[in-house]
Amino acid sequence: MGVFTASEENISTIAPARLFKALVFDGDNLIPKVIEAIQSVEIIEGNGGPGTIKKLTHLEGELHYVKHKVEAVDNENFVYNYSLIEGDKFPDTLEKVSVDTKLEATANGGSVIKVTVTFVTKGDVKPTEEEMKMGKQKGEGLFKAVEGYLLANPDYN
Repeated sequence: MGVFTASEENISTIAPARLFKALVFDGDNLIPKVIEAIQSVEIIEGNGGPGTIKKLTHLEGELHYVKHKVEAVDNENFVYNYSLIEGDKFPDTLEKVSVDTKLEATANGGSVIKVTVTFVTKGDVKPTEEEMKMGKQKGEGLFKAVEGYLLANPDYN
């Protein structure tokens, strides 16, 4: 088994509590509205907390899906961790991709979004640069889409 990690930080003008609520608690409804390629997010097992399995259906030329498992939700510290565990285009070389997210307040009232992505591979196979780059781009796109929605809708709580 190989374990490969990449970390990044993004800055937002949105306060952590508001951004966390939109991403974590309203994300199942909000994300398909702000990201055209995502058709739906549905809970197929659990109640939204740790252990919950969600299925995201998305369109990339044709219909695809990915399942993710909620690993941790910490409302007080704005932590949300999940693992991508299955998908119709999930590489055979991957066991899972874990995404650990933490939002922290900045001095100006915004947020620092800290994300650590861990690729757990079968054997010693290393994820390709393209796989790692694509994961980063999708994560950044998600944050920017939700941030844009919140900026355009200041009354959204």
